[in-house]
Amino acid sequence: MNWKENYRLLKKILIPKLDHRLLKKIEEKINNKTKPIGSLGKLEEIAKQIALIQNSLSPKIHSPKFLVFASDHGITDAKVSAYPKEVTYQMVMNFLNEGAAINVFCKQHSIGLSIIDAGVDGEFINTENLVSKKIGNGTRNFLLERAMTREETLEAIQTGRELVRKESFSGTNIIGFGEMGIGNSSSASVLTSLFLNIPLKKCIGKGTGLSPKGLTRKNFVLTSALKNRNSSKDPLDILSNFGGYEIAMIAGGILEAASRRMVILIDGSIVSSALLFALKINRKILDYCIFSHLSAEPMHSLILSKLGKFPILNLEMRLGEGTGAALAFPIIQSATLMLTEMSSFEEAKVSRKA
Repeated sequence: MNWKENYRLLKKILIPKLDHRLLKKIEEKINNKTKPIGSLGKLEEIAKQIALIQNSLSPKIHSPKFLVFASDHGITDAKVSAYPKEVTYQMVMNFLNEGAAINVFCKQHSIGLSIIDAGVDGEFINTENLVSKKIGNGTRNFLLERAMTREETLEAIQTGRELVRKESFSGTNIIGFGEMGIGNSSSASVLTSLFLNIPLKKCIGKGTGLSPKGLTRKNFVLTSALKNRNSSKDPLDILSNFGGYEIAMIAGGILEAASRRMVILIDGSIVSSALLFALKINRKILDYCIFSHLSAEPMHSLILSKLGKFPILNLEMRLGEGTGAALAFPIIQSATLMLTEMSSFEEAKVSRKA
């Protein structure tokens, strides 16, 4: 099957439409809890969304899982990052040794965690905990050529789908995505600019901590790259021109998760750029997404504003790895438990407002 046929099939993915006829009953249940109406604020909105996703007045969270995808990016050859690309490999080893922030937070909140090699430039030996799905040893330098072929991009998307499908079969109904890849904020900036029709300069941030001089260079390189590539507005062309293997796998994972009515925890700017591609395939995906936090990267506030979504947390973080989503997870749990375990006025024998 050629890439055109695979792309055609991807566009036909079925995303269930949420049944909003249940919303009135959900709201009645929340309003009948022993509290003033609306007093739990956004927590009530989260509870409503989860209940709608699960099509249940008694939603439950089962086997939470985070997938962290790692890949290198050829654009790092153009010196757009404060760190050398070797850090991608080194950080994957840190994940596997359970020494990174995402390891700590997932362990703290009893979240399952898998690390996926989507395209790291290096070979891992004797790493039982690594899921090897390498498409290549990093993408190509999109300043000079397409980052990925269409075939590679679709392979990565399909891989992400397969991994999420496996988690769904194991009982997971809530999933988060993280990433690691030196240079991937450059990819995300260009993708955000093109998918949302926002000037590129507004989407470019410090990434791993660029100096003012480094940020100027990053602006120049990415602006030049955008001029060098073709002006196609096709989502697959945009993703293959400027994306990364990990971004494409996350996009596929998001698509599959929504098709299986899973709650999707969206992390920061990189994961959100993958979401933007997925939304071009099927807009209904947005109903399944909960936005965990506001990244300090400038593009992220632009994405959230364009999508009309609020973040649960704003801790001025920009680490990636899925850390914002992991920190927001207990709030998601609290929203669900409020709906299912908090007493009603009748159960608690508490008088209502006069």
